[in-house]
Amino acid sequence: MNRGKRKGFAWVWQERIVPKKPRVPCADVIALRVAAEAEKTMLLSAGPTKFFIEPHYNGFPAVLVRLSEVDVDELAELITDAWRCQAPHLMLSEFDARGRSGS
Repeated sequence: MNRGKRKGFAWVWQERIVPKKPRVPCADVIALRVAAEAEKTMLLSAGPTKFFIEPHYNGFPAVLVRLSEVDVDELAELITDAWRCQAPHLMLSEFDARGRSGS
C-alpha cells in the first residue's frame, strides 16, 4: 500500500490467446513497473530478447520480462527497481539506510 492505495510493481502477465476471450496467466513472463518511459525505452532497446511490450502496455510505465532470458541476480535487481517505483518515501529511506550500513 502506498498512501492507502494498492500499487503493484510486479505481476504475472495476462496474455490474450484468443481474441475477445479473457486473458490467461503466462507463467513465463512477468510485468514490472518502471520509473519512466525513458527507462522502458532503454530496457526494450538494450534487451529485445528479454523485454517486450504489447499494445495494452503502450503509455503505461511497465515492461514485460521473459523469465527464461534473465538470471536470478538481474531479476532481483529488476524487481527491486520496480518496487522502488511504488514504495513510500519513508520505506525507501529506510531501505537505502540499511543498504549503506550493510545490515
